[in-house]
Amino acid sequence: MTLRLGDIAPDFSAETTEGKINFHEYLGDGWGVLFSHPADYTPVCTTELGAVARLRDEFAKRNTKVIALSVDDLESHKKWIGDINETQKTEVNFPLIADEDFKVAGLYDMIHPNSSEKATVRSVFIIGPDKKIKLMISYPASTGRNFDELLRVIDSLQLTAYHSVATPANWKHGDDVVVVPSIKTEDIPAKFPKGHTVIKPYLRMTPQPDLD
Repeated sequence: MTLRLGDIAPDFSAETTEGKINFHEYLGDGWGVLFSHPADYTPVCTTELGAVARLRDEFAKRNTKVIALSVDDLESHKKWIGDINETQKTEVNFPLIADEDFKVAGLYDMIHPNSSEKATVRSVFIIGPDKKIKLMISYPASTGRNFDELLRVIDSLQLTAYHSVATPANWKHGDDVVVVPSIKTEDIPAKFPKGHTVIKPYLRMTPQPDLD
């Protein structure tokens, strides 16, 4: 199954380290991050799960739930979490899906034969309250994921979902944003009273509109 941005994230039921969940029900009316791991006891992923646990409050501030997946079984997951808590000096505080039958991996196209016939690639999906996929990234096994970047993307997605703006290269929360082309320049002052700068007719900047 090939997924694209804007597709409805496939729903599923699965056993996790925090009990059985239905994915869409778990997300509720908020945002979600689903990320996968090739297997338990992998070194880079151990650091990643610890990093996500330490960012719990940051995800919560953004009304975002996280959930991880590996194709190992529940007992293996629970023992691995012990290692993660010990080595990363944190407490894993989100569910880890046991996907022994590759059901979820198949739904989300996480098995890439040129990488491995039996292990999920290290995919990330950001999912909006409408249950549509807003971002997809696959990382190589040797490169740890940048979860600060994922938080930045969630900030951008949430801002641009509710305001007629886009975020420029390397944008971070608080920086100026781009007025979308569908807004006529003469209409900008009424819509964006903080002011704006016309750099080119197609490139108009304004302060981030949801800040006081």
